[in-house]
Amino acid sequence: MSAASVIHEEVARFDALGEDWWDPAGPMAPLHRINPVRIAWLRDTIAAHFRRSGESPLEGLEILDIGCGAGLLAEPLSRLGAFVTGLDPSAASIEAARAHAAATGAEAAYRAGTVEDLAAEGAKFDVVLAMEVVEHVNDVQAFVASAASLVRPGGLIALSTLNRTLKSFVLAIVGAEYVLRWLEPGTHRWEQFVTPDELAAALRAAGLRVKRRQGMVFDPLRREWRLSPDMGVNYFMTAG
Repeated sequence: MSAASVIHEEVARFDALGEDWWDPAGPMAPLHRINPVRIAWLRDTIAAHFRRSGESPLEGLEILDIGCGAGLLAEPLSRLGAFVTGLDPSAASIEAARAHAAATGAEAAYRAGTVEDLAAEGAKFDVVLAMEVVEHVNDVQAFVASAASLVRPGGLIALSTLNRTLKSFVLAIVGAEYVLRWLEPGTHRWEQFVTPDELAAALRAAGLRVKRRQGMVFDPLRREWRLSPDMGVNYFMTAG
């Protein structure tokens, strides 16, 4: 698999999760907690881009979910009417995704492989997602270029990741991994976090125009995630 998108040690860690992906109290609990915010933001952002409304605003759109894991995002998006293809280099994660989809009746499709595999095939999608992925790749600019090549003319790419700031080191590394134990220590490497300016530059280099930036923060009083202007730790970005 291409060095641009795969760090094999990280793939091995995700391989080991198996059915634990879908345990809301398990090792992927942080993704379960942020999923409602991610889904709502993606629904509204994609619907606005394509000027859609109604109960199924994503109806008929082809969406690629890069780094889909076991389908935590792909399944809900498919229920909003989209045809979702989940892509992940972890064969074990894809197996877990297919098993869960079969059990729940979700219509998402899954494929083990890399973004470079699809780019080489000339595949195209209305929307390409890379949520919580770019902080896990070897070469951000090469990865973004490959992902951007999969977007149809007039389409959209949406990404979410972690900003490389002192605040993110304190909260996302020290706090989340070593104090609160939300994540296994070593899940993230701070030096691989990507600033909004770096991500925007990679998107522009790939020929896209940045459309929207949006922060996401954890509210300790309500114990839930919410959208915020603060991009100091977690943030979303779209381009087209």
